[in-house]
Amino acid sequence: MEQWMTDKKVKQEDLFHPCDLSQLNFQTTDDLEELTEALGQERASAAMRFGFGIRQTGFNIFAMGPSGAGKFSTVQAFLGKKAADEAVPPEWCYVHNFEEAHRPRYLQFPPGRARKFHQEMEACVDDIRVAVPATFDSEDYRSRRQEIDEELGKKQEEPLREIRERAKRGNIALVRTPGGLAFAPTRDREVLPPHEYERLPPEEKGRIEKTIEEFQSDLGKVFHQRPKWQREAQNKTKELSRELIDAAVSTLLEDLRKNYQDLPEVLDYLDAVQADLVENADHFQQTKDGGGALAMMGIPVQQQQHDHGEAILRRYQVNVLVDHTDAQGAPVIYEDNPTFQNLVGRIEHIAQMGALVTDFTLIKPGALHRANGGYLLLDVRKVLTQVYAWEGLKRCLKAGKIQIESLGQALSLLATMSLEPQAIPLQVKIVLVGERLLYYLLYRFDSDFAEFFKVVADFEEEIDRSGETSALYARWVAGLVQRQNLKPFDKSGVARVIEEASRLSGDGEKVSVQLRGLSDLLQEADHWARQEGCPTVAAPQVQQAIDSRIFRSDRARNRLRQEIERGRLLIDTEGERTGQINGLSILQLGDFMFGNPSRITARTRVGPPKVVDIEREVEMGGAIHSKGVLILSGFLSGRYLPDQPLSMTASLVFEQNYGGVDGDSASSAELYALLSSLADVPIRQWIGVTGSVNQHGQVQAIGGVNQKIEGFFDVCQQRGLTGQQGVMIPAANKSQLMLRHDVLAATERGEFSIYAVAKIDEGIEILTGLPAGQRGADHQYTVGSINRKVEERLQSFAERARAFQRPPTGNCP
Repeated sequence: MEQWMTDKKVKQEDLFHPCDLSQLNFQTTDDLEELTEALGQERASAAMRFGFGIRQTGFNIFAMGPSGAGKFSTVQAFLGKKAADEAVPPEWCYVHNFEEAHRPRYLQFPPGRARKFHQEMEACVDDIRVAVPATFDSEDYRSRRQEIDEELGKKQEEPLREIRERAKRGNIALVRTPGGLAFAPTRDREVLPPHEYERLPPEEKGRIEKTIEEFQSDLGKVFHQRPKWQREAQNKTKELSRELIDAAVSTLLEDLRKNYQDLPEVLDYLDAVQADLVENADHFQQTKDGGGALAMMGIPVQQQQHDHGEAILRRYQVNVLVDHTDAQGAPVIYEDNPTFQNLVGRIEHIAQMGALVTDFTLIKPGALHRANGGYLLLDVRKVLTQVYAWEGLKRCLKAGKIQIESLGQALSLLATMSLEPQAIPLQVKIVLVGERLLYYLLYRFDSDFAEFFKVVADFEEEIDRSGETSALYARWVAGLVQRQNLKPFDKSGVARVIEEASRLSGDGEKVSVQLRGLSDLLQEADHWARQEGCPTVAAPQVQQAIDSRIFRSDRARNRLRQEIERGRLLIDTEGERTGQINGLSILQLGDFMFGNPSRITARTRVGPPKVVDIEREVEMGGAIHSKGVLILSGFLSGRYLPDQPLSMTASLVFEQNYGGVDGDSASSAELYALLSSLADVPIRQWIGVTGSVNQHGQVQAIGGVNQKIEGFFDVCQQRGLTGQQGVMIPAANKSQLMLRHDVLAATERGEFSIYAVAKIDEGIEILTGLPAGQRGADHQYTVGSINRKVEERLQSFAERARAFQRPPTGNCP
């Protein structure tokens, strides 16, 4: 092996960073205390402590980070501790508004008293249902009602008696007929028959008719007074009913008033209840007289509910909206379905006689009501995908109160009359949880967002790997084992989990804190330990869980390997080819990511200076990939023929690529293929290449380095390892290596190698076996070097281009 290849070969100890078991001071996780704080989230925890501590308006919290980072569980745990030490907030009720029935009013109660008031009002209504009818059956009411009736009778009979007596003295009788009272002439105190009346002389009949007209006039005056006397009697009856009901209701409400002397608004409401009962006293009397059992009380139809054949006095009920009777500390509410009405509340309807009706008892609370005085936790993506939910939430925060209305009203789509409940004051801390992209989009495009969410809790995806971190990780494993009732993990099992967390982070010097996937891994390892009857979970069970997850997900990877093995996907792992190289890419399918080699080819010829990216030309290449290809032009023009224009046209392509490509991790491989084509020097096909490159020829770090190495290793192993094969990576990626154990075993046996390079010159030497070459004092590259061959080829291209541009010579005819 050439010396430069040996120098660039990554040492065995750098290919994997094992967890030091000496840093784990326990035998099993049963020996450890559960981790109570968030693992590796010091920045986010500090932000939450600040956000929950400050009480000024607008300092709500946006917890952002990648999916699976444990944002929800961390925030909920933090809130649980914070809220437990805070005071229980007030309770809220809605009651009937006797002045404006369509605008129910709220009552505020100290914790635990709203439900009690509701129960006491129900008992009071039951008492009213019995006491008011009993008032009209009392001896006092009947006697005083009889006096009113007798007084009315006297007023009506006395004038009639006087008219009757006067008429009698004038031989005129007052008689009752089917048509009412009438006057008739008499003789010997007997009514004169009609045929005898007709025989009377005209003078006598004229006198009688004149007398009767006078009496009829007097009788008309009496009848004119009768409605007045009846109204007076009705008013007296009404006043009597009010007086007696006022006394009865006042007695019933007296105990309630004593219980709520400290709540002036409740006392005002009780006064309104009593006044309404007194105002409707006559309806009680009508109900009694008509046998309607309160059904004729004058309550609108939409405020009645029939139960066992009678109408309940709904207007005197109490709708408890928020009840904290058994609560301890401030509420912490998570709304899983944050629709507009689930946030701000809703007004339900019931069907009556073919129509939908409602009243204040059908007002239902939203998440903002339940969280009022505490904390509301929301998934920002769910809020944004619900119609008007985001705008409704901002509206409540801006107004500082919760206004319940239907979505149709909020969007001005309905003009029908509905309830307009009094808005309840809002004092809540909102915590939105979501991805970073959503935070930045809202901050950029929503002018109100920065006003309401001034605190950002940014969750880490990964943290530095150290002995302290390993100890914390072990405590986190212990806590999950306890919560999920898993078998205890021994130190080898915990160490393997930490190693997998480091691999998931893509960096051997860090560990991932995206705990959802690791939590699943622990549960799967517990499953395999139970299958095998192991008392504890050790490294083999964790490895079995890892292998099983890969096996369940690698159908596509296996299919690609079969296509390569059958020669349908062309990948060479032996021999040398000019202008051809094995680039390494990453495929992500769900939560499974794997590396896959791709053949990259380059062709060059004389022509205008241009590197054609075939992927871009057919719109299969992304912007980042196109940028990487354009950088190659900058590298070539900056390094070769500095005093002359380039005259080279090149084309680059990912062969057999049918799904598109993006990213610049193959730009170094593309450059190697270009240099090989220009220098006419073959590249060793047994080496796969990954790495980005800049215009100065420096090889830059890329992502997914472990999976890319393993992808090429799998192809080589499938065909048989020769001892020459390997992968070339950027030197900056060495610290990220956490390779599979089968790859480590092959490198230890010398069957596979990993090379790390920092510059293109180092890589081209490994790939071709020739020196890259340096410019000497004569401004020429070393004879026989790759750079010398490339520059000579470009020089020949330039000369040929100039020859084509010269005008023809010779004599004109």
